[in-house]
Amino acid sequence: MSAIDLAPEWLTTEWFNTPSPLSLEALRGRVVMLTAFQMLCPGCVSDGLPQAQRVTATFKSSDLAVIGLHSVFEHHEAMGPNALRAFLHEYKIRFPVGVDRPDGTGLPHTMRTYGFQGTPTTLLFDRAGQLRRHVFGHIPDLQLGAELMALIGEQPLAQTELTSDVNGVCAPEGCR
Repeated sequence: MSAIDLAPEWLTTEWFNTPSPLSLEALRGRVVMLTAFQMLCPGCVSDGLPQAQRVTATFKSSDLAVIGLHSVFEHHEAMGPNALRAFLHEYKIRFPVGVDRPDGTGLPHTMRTYGFQGTPTTLLFDRAGQLRRHVFGHIPDLQLGAELMALIGEQPLAQTELTSDVNGVCAPEGCR
């Protein structure tokens, strides 16, 4: 992937905890951590969302944007916008959360586009809007913090090319 090959935009139907819809393009210049979740997913409730809250509390919002994406692929009727609104309130989720747009296949659009294996899924994007990490399941806090700091510390990539290794982790000079 070259510097001009940006990650696909998320397609959402609704946003919570933000005055206007968000996009990768609008967030360029900051590192972005997207946490895809379902409110009825035990791993999301016990690990993914609390971790995203800890990251939000730890990093400056000028350096890092933490975004939630409610990607419902099962029990669609039980996890609509009204239920999500109550869930976000009860769990004190304050970072912006978008609702992944259904596309009629059972899998929502962004989930299908990015090839999520399920939830929780974490995506890390660099300041230029390139996907740099895609993880299904839990990432230990220390590892996630180190990866976020590495991305925050990078100089913006001009026309430097990136390639992707098996785990999707790359440095500006290429994968190791």
